[in-house]
Amino acid sequence: MIPIYDQRSRIKLLIIGGALLIAAATVIYTNILVQRLSEREQQQIDLYAKAQRYIISTEEETNLVFVQEQIIDANKTIPIILTDDQGNILATKNLDVPKGLSEKASIRYLHGQIDKMKEQHPPIVVEYAAGLRNYIYYKDSELLTQLRTYPLVQLAVIACLAVIAYFAFSYSRRAEQNRVWVGLAKETAHQLGTPLSSLMAWQTYMKESERFKDEPIVEELGKDVRRLEIITERFSNIGSVPILKDENILQVTQNAIAYLQSRVSKKVSFTITTLLPTDTPAKVNIPLFDWVVENICKNAVDAMDGKGSIHIQLRRPTRNKTQIAIDITDTGKGIPKSKIESVFLPGYTTKRRGWGLGLALAKRIIENYHEGKLFVKWSELGKGTTFRIVLNG
Repeated sequence: MIPIYDQRSRIKLLIIGGALLIAAATVIYTNILVQRLSEREQQQIDLYAKAQRYIISTEEETNLVFVQEQIIDANKTIPIILTDDQGNILATKNLDVPKGLSEKASIRYLHGQIDKMKEQHPPIVVEYAAGLRNYIYYKDSELLTQLRTYPLVQLAVIACLAVIAYFAFSYSRRAEQNRVWVGLAKETAHQLGTPLSSLMAWQTYMKESERFKDEPIVEELGKDVRRLEIITERFSNIGSVPILKDENILQVTQNAIAYLQSRVSKKVSFTITTLLPTDTPAKVNIPLFDWVVENICKNAVDAMDGKGSIHIQLRRPTRNKTQIAIDITDTGKGIPKSKIESVFLPGYTTKRRGWGLGLALAKRIIENYHEGKLFVKWSELGKGTTFRIVLNG
Protein backbone atom coordinates (compact mmCIF):
# COMPACT_ATOMS: atom_id res chain seq x y z
CA MET A 1 0.00 0.00 0.00
CA ILE A 2 1.42 3.34 -1.04
CA PRO A 3 1.24 5.90 1.80
CA ILE A 4 0.07 8.73 -0.44
CA TYR A 5 -1.23 10.73 2.52
CA ASP A 6 2.39 11.28 3.59
CA GLN A 7 2.64 13.60 0.57
CA ARG A 8 -0.81 15.13 1.06
CA SER A 9 0.42 18.74 1.18
CA ARG A 10 2.34 18.36 -2.07
CA ILE A 11 -0.54 16.58 -3.80
CA LYS A 12 -3.04 19.22 -2.70
CA LEU A 13 -0.74 21.95 -4.04
CA LEU A 14 -0.43 20.09 -7.34
CA ILE A 15 -4.23 19.78 -7.61
CA ILE A 16 -4.76 23.47 -6.85
CA GLY A 17 -1.87 24.54 -9.12
CA GLY A 18 -3.14 22.42 -12.01
CA ALA A 19 -6.66 23.77 -11.64
CA LEU A 20 -5.41 27.38 -11.56
CA LEU A 21 -3.21 26.78 -14.61
CA ILE A 22 -6.08 25.32 -16.61
CA ALA A 23 -8.37 28.12 -15.49
CA ALA A 24 -5.86 30.84 -16.42
CA ALA A 25 -5.21 29.31 -19.84
CA THR A 26 -8.95 28.98 -20.47
CA VAL A 27 -9.69 32.57 -19.52
CA ILE A 28 -6.84 33.97 -21.62
CA TYR A 29 -7.72 31.91 -24.71
CA THR A 30 -11.43 32.67 -24.42
CA ASN A 31 -10.77 36.38 -23.99
CA ILE A 32 -8.72 36.33 -27.19
CA LEU A 33 -11.61 34.65 -29.05
CA VAL A 34 -14.10 37.13 -27.57
CA GLN A 35 -11.94 40.07 -28.65
CA ARG A 36 -11.60 38.73 -32.19
CA LEU A 37 -15.31 38.00 -32.51
CA SER A 38 -16.19 41.41 -31.09
CA GLU A 39 -13.93 43.13 -33.63
CA ARG A 40 -15.52 41.08 -36.40
CA GLU A 41 -19.03 42.08 -35.33
CA GLN A 42 -17.89 45.71 -35.18
CA GLN A 43 -16.67 45.42 -38.78
CA GLN A 44 -20.00 43.89 -39.80
CA ILE A 45 -21.93 46.78 -38.30
CA ASP A 46 -19.63 49.32 -39.97
CA LEU A 47 -20.23 47.56 -43.27
CA TYR A 48 -23.98 47.54 -42.56
CA ALA A 49 -23.89 51.31 -41.99
CA LYS A 50 -22.01 51.90 -45.25
CA ALA A 51 -24.52 49.71 -47.09
CA GLN A 52 -27.42 51.75 -45.69
CA ARG A 53 -25.76 54.96 -46.81
CA TYR A 54 -25.06 53.48 -50.23
CA ILE A 55 -28.66 52.35 -50.73
CA ILE A 56 -29.97 55.86 -50.04
CA SER A 57 -27.46 57.64 -52.28
CA THR A 58 -27.32 55.34 -55.34
CA GLU A 59 -29.81 54.85 -58.13
CA GLU A 60 -28.30 51.70 -59.68
CA GLU A 61 -30.87 48.96 -59.11
CA THR A 62 -28.46 46.08 -59.74
CA ASN A 63 -26.05 47.32 -57.13
CA LEU A 64 -28.90 47.88 -54.71
CA VAL A 65 -29.98 44.22 -54.99
CA PHE A 66 -26.41 43.08 -54.43
CA VAL A 67 -25.98 45.30 -51.38
CA GLN A 68 -29.37 44.26 -49.98
CA GLU A 69 -28.75 40.51 -50.39
CA GLN A 70 -25.02 40.23 -49.79
CA ILE A 71 -24.45 42.78 -47.05
CA ILE A 72 -27.61 43.77 -45.18
CA ASP A 73 -29.44 40.43 -45.31
CA ALA A 74 -26.21 38.54 -44.63
CA ASN A 75 -26.31 39.62 -40.98
CA LYS A 76 -28.12 36.77 -39.25
CA THR A 77 -26.85 37.12 -35.69
CA ILE A 78 -26.24 40.72 -34.56
CA PRO A 79 -29.35 42.46 -33.11
CA ILE A 80 -29.80 45.90 -34.74
CA ILE A 81 -32.22 48.79 -34.37
CA LEU A 82 -32.24 51.63 -36.93
CA THR A 83 -33.67 55.04 -35.91
CA ASP A 84 -33.88 58.49 -37.40
CA ASP A 85 -32.46 61.60 -35.77
CA GLN A 86 -35.73 62.06 -33.85
CA GLY A 87 -35.41 58.65 -32.21
CA ASN A 88 -38.18 57.07 -34.25
CA ILE A 89 -37.61 53.39 -34.96
CA LEU A 90 -37.27 52.74 -38.67
CA ALA A 91 -36.26 49.08 -38.74
CA THR A 92 -35.05 46.18 -36.60
CA LYS A 93 -33.10 43.05 -37.36
CA ASN A 94 -32.33 39.83 -35.41
CA LEU A 95 -34.41 41.08 -32.51
CA ASP A 96 -37.37 39.08 -31.21
CA VAL A 97 -40.18 41.21 -29.87
CA PRO A 98 -42.38 39.30 -27.39
CA LYS A 99 -45.64 38.19 -28.95
CA GLY A 100 -48.92 39.62 -27.81
CA LEU A 101 -47.67 43.16 -27.18
CA SER A 102 -49.60 46.14 -28.38
CA GLU A 103 -47.98 48.61 -30.77
CA LYS A 104 -47.17 51.03 -27.95
CA ALA A 105 -45.82 48.24 -25.74
CA SER A 106 -43.66 46.99 -28.61
CA ILE A 107 -42.20 50.47 -29.09
CA ARG A 108 -41.48 50.74 -25.35
CA TYR A 109 -39.80 47.35 -25.49
CA LEU A 110 -37.61 48.38 -28.43
CA HIS A 111 -36.59 51.63 -26.73
CA GLY A 112 -35.63 49.55 -23.69
CA GLN A 113 -33.45 47.46 -25.99
CA ILE A 114 -31.86 50.65 -27.34
CA ASP A 115 -30.91 51.67 -23.79
CA LYS A 116 -29.25 48.29 -23.28
CA MET A 117 -27.47 48.59 -26.62
CA LYS A 118 -26.10 52.02 -25.62
CA GLU A 119 -24.52 50.40 -22.56
CA GLN A 120 -22.58 47.99 -24.77
CA HIS A 121 -21.69 50.08 -27.84
CA PRO A 122 -22.07 53.70 -28.97
CA PRO A 123 -24.46 54.06 -31.92
CA ILE A 124 -23.11 54.34 -35.46
CA VAL A 125 -24.18 57.53 -37.22
CA VAL A 126 -25.24 57.24 -40.88
CA GLU A 127 -25.11 60.68 -42.59
CA TYR A 128 -26.84 61.31 -45.90
CA ALA A 129 -26.26 63.98 -48.54
CA ALA A 130 -29.34 65.95 -47.55
CA GLY A 131 -27.93 66.40 -44.03
CA LEU A 132 -30.19 63.77 -42.56
CA ARG A 133 -28.91 61.29 -39.99
CA ASN A 134 -29.87 57.81 -39.00
CA TYR A 135 -28.53 55.90 -36.02
CA ILE A 136 -27.69 52.22 -35.85
CA TYR A 137 -27.85 50.68 -32.39
CA TYR A 138 -26.59 47.15 -31.86
CA LYS A 139 -25.51 44.74 -29.18
CA ASP A 140 -23.44 41.59 -28.99
CA SER A 141 -24.80 38.54 -30.72
CA GLU A 142 -26.04 35.61 -28.66
CA LEU A 143 -22.91 33.66 -29.60
CA LEU A 144 -20.62 36.41 -28.33
CA THR A 145 -22.65 36.75 -25.12
CA GLN A 146 -22.40 33.02 -24.49
CA LEU A 147 -18.70 33.10 -25.22
CA ARG A 148 -18.22 35.88 -22.64
CA THR A 149 -19.89 33.78 -19.94
CA TYR A 150 -18.17 30.58 -21.02
CA PRO A 151 -15.00 31.16 -18.92
CA LEU A 152 -17.14 31.61 -15.79
CA VAL A 153 -18.96 28.36 -16.49
CA GLN A 154 -15.71 26.57 -17.17
CA LEU A 155 -14.12 28.02 -14.04
CA ALA A 156 -17.07 26.71 -12.02
CA VAL A 157 -16.64 23.28 -13.60
CA ILE A 158 -12.90 23.28 -12.91
CA ALA A 159 -13.54 24.40 -9.34
CA CYS A 160 -16.02 21.54 -8.88
CA LEU A 161 -13.55 19.04 -10.31
CA ALA A 162 -10.81 20.39 -8.02
CA VAL A 163 -13.10 20.10 -5.00
CA ILE A 164 -14.10 16.57 -6.00
CA ALA A 165 -10.44 15.61 -6.46
CA TYR A 166 -9.55 17.16 -3.10
CA PHE A 167 -12.29 15.31 -1.25
CA ALA A 168 -11.54 12.09 -3.14
CA PHE A 169 -7.94 12.34 -2.01
CA SER A 170 -9.00 13.14 1.55
CA TYR A 171 -11.43 10.21 1.53
CA SER A 172 -8.72 7.93 0.19
CA ARG A 173 -6.40 9.08 2.95
CA ARG A 174 -9.04 8.53 5.63
CA ALA A 175 -9.93 5.14 4.17
CA GLU A 176 -6.28 4.11 4.26
CA GLN A 177 -5.98 5.29 7.84
CA ASN A 178 -9.15 3.40 8.74
CA ARG A 179 -7.72 0.22 7.26
CA VAL A 180 -4.59 0.71 9.35
CA TRP A 181 -6.67 1.28 12.49
CA VAL A 182 -8.87 -1.76 11.88
CA GLY A 183 -5.96 -3.97 10.94
CA LEU A 184 -3.99 -2.96 14.02
CA ALA A 185 -7.03 -3.46 16.27
CA LYS A 186 -7.82 -6.92 14.87
CA GLU A 187 -4.22 -8.03 15.12
CA THR A 188 -3.95 -6.74 18.70
CA ALA A 189 -7.13 -8.59 19.72
CA HIS A 190 -5.81 -11.73 18.07
CA GLN A 191 -2.43 -11.46 19.79
CA LEU A 192 -4.06 -10.92 23.18
CA GLY A 193 -6.25 -13.97 22.76
CA THR A 194 -3.60 -16.65 23.37
CA PRO A 195 -1.95 -15.28 26.54
CA LEU A 196 -5.39 -14.32 27.90
CA SER A 197 -6.63 -17.88 27.54
CA SER A 198 -3.52 -19.10 29.30
CA LEU A 199 -3.97 -16.63 32.16
CA MET A 200 -7.61 -17.65 32.58
CA ALA A 201 -6.55 -21.27 32.80
CA TRP A 202 -3.87 -20.44 35.39
CA GLN A 203 -6.37 -18.48 37.47
CA THR A 204 -8.82 -21.39 37.42
CA TYR A 205 -6.03 -23.76 38.49
CA MET A 206 -4.97 -21.48 41.33
CA LYS A 207 -8.55 -21.01 42.57
CA GLU A 208 -9.02 -24.79 42.73
CA SER A 209 -5.60 -25.50 44.25
CA GLU A 210 -5.28 -25.86 48.03
CA ARG A 211 -1.83 -24.31 47.78
CA PHE A 212 -3.24 -20.90 46.81
CA LYS A 213 -6.37 -21.04 48.94
CA ASP A 214 -7.26 -17.62 50.46
CA GLU A 215 -4.37 -15.99 48.61
CA PRO A 216 -5.30 -12.38 47.62
CA ILE A 217 -3.10 -12.68 44.54
CA VAL A 218 -5.67 -15.01 42.97
CA GLU A 219 -8.39 -12.38 43.26
CA GLU A 220 -6.08 -9.67 41.89
CA LEU A 221 -5.13 -11.94 39.03
CA GLY A 222 -8.84 -12.38 38.29
CA LYS A 223 -9.31 -8.62 38.16
CA ASP A 224 -6.46 -8.25 35.68
CA VAL A 225 -7.81 -11.10 33.57
CA ARG A 226 -11.21 -9.42 33.42
CA ARG A 227 -9.45 -6.19 32.51
CA LEU A 228 -7.65 -7.90 29.66
CA GLU A 229 -10.95 -9.35 28.48
CA ILE A 230 -12.39 -5.84 28.33
CA ILE A 231 -9.34 -4.56 26.42
CA THR A 232 -9.61 -7.44 23.95
CA GLU A 233 -13.31 -6.71 23.47
CA ARG A 234 -12.48 -3.05 22.82
CA PHE A 235 -10.01 -3.88 20.09
CA SER A 236 -12.44 -6.38 18.56
CA ASN A 237 -15.18 -3.72 18.47
CA ILE A 238 -12.86 -1.27 16.70
CA GLY A 239 -12.74 -3.57 13.70
CA SER A 240 -16.51 -4.10 13.52
CA VAL A 241 -19.76 -2.22 13.99
CA PRO A 242 -20.34 -2.07 17.77
CA ILE A 243 -23.76 -2.65 19.31
CA LEU A 244 -25.17 0.43 21.02
CA LYS A 245 -27.67 -0.01 23.85
CA ASP A 246 -29.64 2.33 26.08
CA GLU A 247 -27.57 2.43 29.26
CA ASN A 248 -27.82 4.50 32.43
CA ILE A 249 -25.20 7.04 31.47
CA LEU A 250 -24.58 8.26 35.03
CA GLN A 251 -23.97 4.74 36.30
CA VAL A 252 -21.76 3.87 33.32
CA THR A 253 -19.68 7.01 33.87
CA GLN A 254 -19.39 6.34 37.61
CA ASN A 255 -18.21 2.78 36.96
CA ALA A 256 -15.59 3.98 34.46
CA ILE A 257 -14.26 6.57 36.91
CA ALA A 258 -14.31 4.11 39.84
CA TYR A 259 -12.14 1.68 37.91
CA LEU A 260 -9.77 4.42 36.78
CA GLN A 261 -9.53 6.18 40.14
CA SER A 262 -7.84 3.21 41.81
CA ARG A 263 -5.20 3.08 39.08
CA VAL A 264 -3.96 6.67 38.95
CA SER A 265 -2.15 8.92 41.38
CA LYS A 266 -3.84 9.31 44.78
CA LYS A 267 -3.17 13.04 44.48
CA VAL A 268 -5.79 13.28 41.75
CA SER A 269 -9.37 13.73 42.97
CA PHE A 270 -12.41 12.79 40.89
CA THR A 271 -15.91 14.25 41.27
CA ILE A 272 -19.08 13.57 39.27
CA THR A 273 -22.19 15.74 39.20
CA THR A 274 -25.28 15.54 37.03
CA LEU A 275 -27.97 17.98 35.94
CA LEU A 276 -29.98 15.07 34.55
CA PRO A 277 -32.37 12.62 36.18
CA THR A 278 -30.27 9.81 37.65
CA ASP A 279 -31.88 7.20 35.37
CA THR A 280 -31.26 9.09 32.09
CA PRO A 281 -30.30 6.63 29.30
CA ALA A 282 -27.86 7.12 26.44
CA LYS A 283 -26.99 4.91 23.51
CA VAL A 284 -23.47 3.62 24.19
CA ASN A 285 -21.23 0.62 23.85
CA ILE A 286 -19.90 0.33 27.40
CA PRO A 287 -16.40 -1.10 26.68
CA LEU A 288 -15.71 1.55 24.03
CA PHE A 289 -17.22 4.38 26.07
CA ASP A 290 -15.11 3.38 29.07
CA TRP A 291 -12.09 3.50 26.81
CA VAL A 292 -12.91 7.08 25.78
CA VAL A 293 -13.32 8.26 29.39
CA GLU A 294 -10.11 6.46 30.33
CA ASN A 295 -8.09 8.07 27.53
CA ILE A 296 -9.37 11.57 28.28
CA CYS A 297 -8.78 11.23 32.02
CA LYS A 298 -5.31 9.73 31.59
CA ASN A 299 -4.35 12.65 29.38
CA ALA A 300 -5.73 14.97 32.06
CA VAL A 301 -3.64 13.24 34.76
CA ASP A 302 -0.53 13.66 32.61
CA ALA A 303 -1.38 17.36 32.01
CA MET A 304 -1.62 17.85 35.80
CA ASP A 305 1.64 15.98 36.44
CA GLY A 306 -0.27 13.55 38.63
CA LYS A 307 -1.67 16.19 41.00
CA GLY A 308 -4.98 18.06 40.73
CA SER A 309 -8.69 17.45 40.21
CA ILE A 310 -10.93 16.09 37.47
CA HIS A 311 -14.60 17.02 37.48
CA ILE A 312 -17.20 15.24 35.32
CA GLN A 313 -20.59 16.83 34.76
CA LEU A 314 -23.57 15.40 32.85
CA ARG A 315 -26.10 17.79 31.31
CA ARG A 316 -28.19 18.57 28.25
CA PRO A 317 -26.50 20.62 25.51
CA THR A 318 -27.95 24.09 24.99
CA ARG A 319 -28.82 23.56 21.33
CA ASN A 320 -30.17 19.99 21.33
CA LYS A 321 -32.11 18.84 24.37
CA THR A 322 -32.38 15.28 23.04
CA GLN A 323 -28.64 14.75 23.39
CA ILE A 324 -26.46 14.27 26.45
CA ALA A 325 -23.25 16.19 27.13
CA ILE A 326 -20.49 14.89 29.38
CA ASP A 327 -17.94 17.57 30.32
CA ILE A 328 -14.59 16.39 31.68
CA THR A 329 -12.67 19.28 33.25
CA ASP A 330 -9.14 19.10 34.62
CA THR A 331 -6.85 21.57 36.39
CA GLY A 332 -3.88 20.88 34.14
CA LYS A 333 -1.59 22.98 31.98
CA GLY A 334 -4.20 23.83 29.35
CA ILE A 335 -3.87 23.70 25.58
CA PRO A 336 -2.64 26.58 23.38
CA LYS A 337 -5.35 27.80 21.01
CA SER A 338 -3.18 26.92 18.03
CA LYS A 339 -3.02 23.29 19.17
CA ILE A 340 -6.65 22.65 20.11
CA GLU A 341 -7.47 20.93 16.80
CA SER A 342 -4.11 19.14 16.68
CA VAL A 343 -4.64 17.20 19.92
CA PHE A 344 -6.99 14.83 18.07
CA LEU A 345 -4.53 14.04 15.27
CA PRO A 346 -2.88 10.60 15.37
CA GLY A 347 0.70 10.90 16.57
CA TYR A 348 0.28 14.23 18.35
CA THR A 349 1.71 14.10 21.86
CA THR A 350 3.52 16.37 24.31
CA LYS A 351 4.90 13.46 26.32
CA ARG A 352 8.38 12.08 25.85
CA ARG A 353 6.94 8.59 25.79
CA GLY A 354 3.70 7.95 24.03
CA TRP A 355 2.17 7.16 20.70
CA GLY A 356 -0.22 10.10 20.62
CA LEU A 357 -3.18 7.85 19.78
CA GLY A 358 -5.39 8.20 22.88
CA LEU A 359 -7.43 11.25 21.92
CA ALA A 360 -7.44 10.33 18.23
CA LEU A 361 -8.89 6.94 19.14
CA ALA A 362 -11.39 8.51 21.55
CA LYS A 363 -12.65 10.90 18.85
CA ARG A 364 -12.98 8.05 16.37
CA ILE A 365 -14.96 5.96 18.86
CA ILE A 366 -17.39 8.77 19.70
CA GLU A 367 -17.89 10.22 16.22
CA ASN A 368 -17.64 7.11 14.02
CA TYR A 369 -19.19 4.46 16.26
CA HIS A 370 -21.50 6.46 18.55
CA GLU A 371 -22.42 9.16 15.98
CA GLY A 372 -21.69 11.79 18.60
CA LYS A 373 -19.11 14.53 19.04
CA LEU A 374 -15.89 14.97 21.00
CA PHE A 375 -14.19 18.36 21.14
CA VAL A 376 -12.37 20.81 23.38
CA LYS A 377 -15.07 23.00 24.90
CA TRP A 378 -12.71 25.25 26.88
CA SER A 379 -9.02 25.52 27.61
CA GLU A 380 -6.79 28.14 29.18
CA LEU A 381 -3.06 27.92 29.73
CA GLY A 382 -2.22 27.35 33.37
CA LYS A 383 -5.85 26.74 34.36
CA GLY A 384 -7.03 23.59 32.66
CA THR A 385 -9.13 22.08 29.90
CA THR A 386 -12.69 20.86 29.38
CA PHE A 387 -13.41 18.07 26.91
CA ARG A 388 -17.04 17.60 25.92
CA ILE A 389 -18.55 14.28 24.82
CA VAL A 390 -21.95 14.55 23.12
CA LEU A 391 -24.06 11.39 22.89
CA ASN A 392 -27.50 10.63 21.54
CA GLY A 393 -30.11 10.15 24.26
